[in-house]
Amino acid sequence: MSTDPSGPPRTGPPDPATADDPHRARFVRLFEAHQHALLAYAVRRVADPADAADVVAETYLVAWRRLDDVPRDAQARPWLFGVARRVLANHYRGERRRLALADRLRSSLEEVAPPPEPADPVLLTALDRLAPDDRELLRLVAWEELARDEIALVLGVPRATVRVRLHRARRRLLAQLAALEAEGDAPQAVRRDARTGHVLSGRAVARPVTEEAR
Repeated sequence: MSTDPSGPPRTGPPDPATADDPHRARFVRLFEAHQHALLAYAVRRVADPADAADVVAETYLVAWRRLDDVPRDAQARPWLFGVARRVLANHYRGERRRLALADRLRSSLEEVAPPPEPADPVLLTALDRLAPDDRELLRLVAWEELARDEIALVLGVPRATVRVRLHRARRRLLAQLAALEAEGDAPQAVRRDARTGHVLSGRAVARPVTEEAR
């Protein structure tokens, strides 16, 4: 077991230094005696086993901070279970808030982001062939409709850098589209619904090639 002066000891090979630190030695005994019972307790009460590990870790963090309050007899076990119960309660509250927020977002999703026009499969294939940075830059322009100054803030780079990268990304996208056309996968004529404007057949014009937010 290794030691860390800023927090509780971590599990591992025994550390001789622990014998000279009664506080840490007691924490280690507490951990080794009850970790499996606490983990089983948490696993039975959460949906994701990873959350159970977080609950137990938080429980032992509380125990480390309040080690003088932990009973020194058989009452240590129920004391730890009580802490784990409160940690779980906090976990449930956070999960309920997250789910409530997700429900609110879902209820307004169509209003805020209506279903997009069917994407051009050739364009998507060309985008997939680009480097991730190029794809993200083109999407920020065409899908999020951000201006260069805004993109600079998103990416944490100067505006001039965005201009150069965008120019190069467009050239690489055009090259990929040309390569696809040479491979016999050129876009077909597009037929749209007269009322909605949605694509009924063929492939739509690729916005990232022709448009840029100013």
